Amino acid sequence: MSDFTLDFPLILVLLVFVSGLLWLLDSLFFAPGRRRIVEDLQARYPRWDEKGSRDALEYNEKYLAKAKEPLPVEYARSFFPVLFVVFILRSFLVEPFQIPSSSMVPTLEVGDYILVNKFTYGIRLPVIRTKVLSLNEPERGDVMVFFPPHMNDTYFIKRVIGLPGDTVTYKDKQLYVNGELLPRELLTDKSTSRLQVGLEKLGASDHLMQVDIHRRGADFSELVKPGHYFMMGDNRDNSSDSRVWGQVPEGDIVGKAFAIWMHWDRFLSVPSFSRVGAIQ
Repeated sequence: MSDFTLDFPLILVLLVFVSGLLWLLDSLFFAPGRRRIVEDLQARYPRWDEKGSRDALEYNEKYLAKAKEPLPVEYARSFFPVLFVVFILRSFLVEPFQIPSSSMVPTLEVGDYILVNKFTYGIRLPVIRTKVLSLNEPERGDVMVFFPPHMNDTYFIKRVIGLPGDTVTYKDKQLYVNGELLPRELLTDKSTSRLQVGLEKLGASDHLMQVDIHRRGADFSELVKPGHYFMMGDNRDNSSDSRVWGQVPEGDIVGKAFAIWMHWDRFLSVPSFSRVGAIQ
């Protein structure tokens, strides 16, 4: 499932860098000169602050011509603090994403807006993704955002099925981890529904998943390599995941999805908050 293609982190870094650099250079080299001009003008026109006076009119004319802050600098000074705060929040704390495909149905639907914890698995530098602080490791059952090995500039979201050293087996649409069948409770009637929705236990919690009984599942058994994770979508028969493009290296992890905060499937539709809640 291809989830997010716009390289917003890079764009945000560039905006913060350019606006901050412009503001800094102006503060160091140009703003002091403008302040001296303003001081000279105020001394030359002592009634500069009396609205409608001759001094005020001439002062304003000279100020606009010689001492007014350039428009790019004004924008940089105004936007840099906001951009910097957004940069810190999105890069190191929490980042919002939108779900564009059905590979995580029924857990996540097309149009869900989710929040991703960026520090759960450690602090990484934006864009270059270098980990500078190790914290927790991914656990089985986590819903994780990452860069897949075949598309290193596109965000994907799947569930962690296999940890390093695990053997993941899929047989007759049933998952086994290290030889143990994952318990599953069907929530739909086998005789009346093509899509079988079940409550599957993986790790410490249960999560929803579904299979299409009319589609043949490809059986496999695979050992998860050191430093890698085996990812699968909850919509087992409609998901491009580690079964297709391989295991995810630890260095390509983005964060852990933990909450749905809005649902908005079409631009002209009305946003809904009926699905707000934690992601299981």
